[in-house]
Amino acid sequence: MSTTMEDDIKRWTAKRKVALVMHIIQGKTSISEAVWSFDIASAEIGEWVDEAKRGMGNALRAKPLDIWGQYERQLKELQ
Repeated sequence: MSTTMEDDIKRWTAKRKVALVMHIIQGKTSISEAVWSFDIASAEIGEWVDEAKRGMGNALRAKPLDIWGQYERQLKELQ
């Protein structure tokens, strides 16, 4: 990880989450390393990674679902 990411992050903006998730996906760091470096729960980081993967899957579809459609589909799956 670069020192700029490790510098006392107080607020995890979407841009910072994307940077961390990309490092994890690219194998530059692991979830356990991120937990240790940033003192964030592994479940929370795992959720970010899962959301990113879902978002990438949707982005690469021939006909992407709109955000509302994604939420409705997820809600139906949970019920």
